[in-house]
Amino acid sequence: MYDIRSLDANEFIDHAEIMSSLEEGKKAALNRAVVESILEKAASYQGLTHREAAALLYVEDKEILERMYALARKIKEHIYGRRIVMFAPLYLSDYCVNNCRYCGFHASNRTVRRRLSQEELREEVLALEKLGHKRLLLEAGEDDKNCPIDYILECMRTIYDTKLHNGSIRRVNVDIAATTAENYRKLKEAGLGTYILFQETYHKPTYEFMHKGGPKADYEWHTEAMDRGMLHGGLDDVGIGALFGLYDWHYEVMGLLMHAEHLEAVAGVGPHTISFPRLLPAEGVDYSAYKLVNDSDFKHLIAVTRLAVPYTGMILTTRESAEFRRELLDIGMSQMSAGSCVGVGGYAHPGREVPGEAPQFRLADERKPEDVLKGLVRDGYLPSFCTACYRSGRTGDRFMPLAKSGEISNCCQPNALLTFKEYLLDYADGELKALGERMIETEVGQIARESIRVRTLDYLKRLEAGERDLRF
Repeated sequence: MYDIRSLDANEFIDHAEIMSSLEEGKKAALNRAVVESILEKAASYQGLTHREAAALLYVEDKEILERMYALARKIKEHIYGRRIVMFAPLYLSDYCVNNCRYCGFHASNRTVRRRLSQEELREEVLALEKLGHKRLLLEAGEDDKNCPIDYILECMRTIYDTKLHNGSIRRVNVDIAATTAENYRKLKEAGLGTYILFQETYHKPTYEFMHKGGPKADYEWHTEAMDRGMLHGGLDDVGIGALFGLYDWHYEVMGLLMHAEHLEAVAGVGPHTISFPRLLPAEGVDYSAYKLVNDSDFKHLIAVTRLAVPYTGMILTTRESAEFRRELLDIGMSQMSAGSCVGVGGYAHPGREVPGEAPQFRLADERKPEDVLKGLVRDGYLPSFCTACYRSGRTGDRFMPLAKSGEISNCCQPNALLTFKEYLLDYADGELKALGERMIETEVGQIARESIRVRTLDYLKRLEAGERDLRF
C-alpha cells in the first residue's frame, strides 16, 4: 500500500510501512557495521531515508549516541553556521470549534474567548517591534464564524503596515487550521512567509481519539493539507511537526520523515521547517494516559531528525526550559522563539489577567528576548532576525538546492550579522551591545569569501550611519 507519491494520506503515511521500518530498525541498531554505514552517509550531508533513520532511533550505545549528537551539530553548522533565527508567536484568537483533548483552547473548555481587534493587534505588533522582533508566527484557533480567513488576511495587512521608528515586521508565518487551496492562495497573496501546520500525531487511531469533534477530526483533510497548499494553492515554503507525547515517539519520527519524503516527491520541495513541540500541561487537560517523552529520548529524536533532513530549519519552542533549550541547540536546532506569549493579547499588556481566560499551554522558558540573546551570544551562537530569503525570492525550489549544498551559508551568515547589528543599534542594553559587537567582529573575520566580507563590512558601516534593512 505504501506509495510515496500518492496524494492519499493513508498511503504516503502508511501504518504497515512504519511498523515494518521500526521492526527492521530495532534489528539494524544491534549491528555495529550497519549503524556505522548509516552514520557515514549522514556525515556526507546526504540525509537519510526513514528506514535508515529508524535504526538510529534504537541506538542505545552511549558512545554512538554522543557521536550522533556531535554529527548533528556539525551538519547544522555546515549548512547554517552558528546562527539561530529568532521569532515570536502571536495569538490572534482563541475561539475554536475543535475538541482536541490535549489543548487548552478546546471547544468544551469553559474559558472566556476573545480575538484581537485591529487596534489591539497594532498594540501587540508595536510591543513586539519594541522587543526587536522582525518575524512573527500567527496562531489562531479554528472557528470560521469568529475567526474567518478574511480576518486572518486583514491581520496580516495590519501587521505589515504597523511600524515603529526602525521597527517593522518583515515576515509573517501562519499556523492556522488546514484549509482550502483557494484560502492558501489568498494567504500567499497577502504576504505569507511559511505556512505551518502540525500533524500532532501521525498514528491515525490516536489522531482520531485525540480529536473528538470539529473539522480537525478529519485525519485525511488535515494530513493532506500541504499537498493542497503546494500543488494547488501556490505555497512554496511549508513547515510540519508532531506534538511529541500523544503517541510513541519512534512512530512520530517515522511519520515526520515519510511526510518530508512525500512532499519532496510530489512537490519537489521538502519542508522548510520541522517543529518540535512537546506536550505540556494546559488548563482542563488530564495527561495521565499520554505517552510523554523524557528529556533523553527527546534529545535522541531531535538528533536523528537533523541527520535525516539536514536541509530543514528545526524549531525549538519555549515549551522547554532555558537549560534544556541550551542543550538542544547544541545538536542541530536552527530557530527558536523568545519572550513568547501563548495567550491572546499578552505582549502589549504583560501580566494582565482576564478572568476566565487561559493560555493554550504553560511556558517553561519565560526569559525576556534580550536575556535569551545574551545567553546565545555567551554560548557562541549568532542571533539572527533575517528574513532575506523570503523577500529575495529564495524560497521553495530556489531555496532547497542552496540549503542542501550548504551554499545558503554564504547568505545566512552575513544576513545574520546585519540583522543582529540592527538589534544592537536599536534595542540592546550596554551589556548586550558589548557582547554582540565582539561577536560581530569575530564572525566577520571568519567569512571565507573576500567579496562577501568586504560587502558585509560596508553594510555594517551603513547601518551605523542610520540605514536599515540591508541584505544579501
